[in-house]
Amino acid sequence: MGHPSSLSPTPKNTHSISAGKQRHHWVERFLDGWAVYRKNTIGRIGMALLGIFALMALASFVPQMVDPMYHPMTGVDPEISHSTGPSMRHWLGTDFIGRDIFSQLLAGARIAFMVGISSALISILFGTTIGMVAGYAGKGTDIWVIVLMIALFRWPGVARVIRSQTLSLKHRPFIEAARVAGASHGRIIFRHILPNVMPLALLYMTFRVTSAIIIEAALAFLGFGDPGSVSWGMMLQWVWKTGHMFQAPYWLLPPGICISLITMAFYMAGRAMDDVLDPRLRKEEIKP
Repeated sequence: MGHPSSLSPTPKNTHSISAGKQRHHWVERFLDGWAVYRKNTIGRIGMALLGIFALMALASFVPQMVDPMYHPMTGVDPEISHSTGPSMRHWLGTDFIGRDIFSQLLAGARIAFMVGISSALISILFGTTIGMVAGYAGKGTDIWVIVLMIALFRWPGVARVIRSQTLSLKHRPFIEAARVAGASHGRIIFRHILPNVMPLALLYMTFRVTSAIIIEAALAFLGFGDPGSVSWGMMLQWVWKTGHMFQAPYWLLPPGICISLITMAFYMAGRAMDDVLDPRLRKEEIKP
């Protein structure tokens, strides 16, 4: 018979088993959430639209690789020096100097994803981190949160929501158990609180992406965009400045429709996440 100590789990093995169970729990939570999400019609439509725009962004480099004439910024059809309608050579027509509108539309999808997701991600990272710390630490940090909210204005709404959620979480039994077990404040925040507030942060991120895309398009249309890149807002500005607003619907409508559809897609994807986060919002199936 082996020594009794050889039969008991070592601290290393216990830690490995605990980590494995936690990873398994994360997988189960994701699969359960996805099962709920894919039953939501609005969510499926939103994800389908986002998939189309993602393919557009990935395909934005293809036309200019086929022919430099299709470069969205510098490519010009040598046979065209003005705006023309759709044709086999240019599916959505050309702009005022003969550049391909379809290539510009694809490039605009890449810019929309880059600006929307990156700005929303930074906003959510700041807001979630500061909201968790403020909610966990208590009233002593509130004044500094107010100071930071005044200094920066993109993430305060997220910080307030995450702080409220953290305040309700820090008194739960599993948090108290972690404190009794000797867990540090950092471990409690990032190991126990963060997984519970992350779905809420992702929900707010979808809405931040929507607002970032609209703000970028508005700034570009007003002339504050990057003149060295092609975005949907920049396309609308070119239509306006060159006097083609009413003469070239083939140039005006595509970027406007794309801005509307991608913001609607992110909004629909975010609204569908409510079903995952709040079971009370789920529609009960009517049984015969």
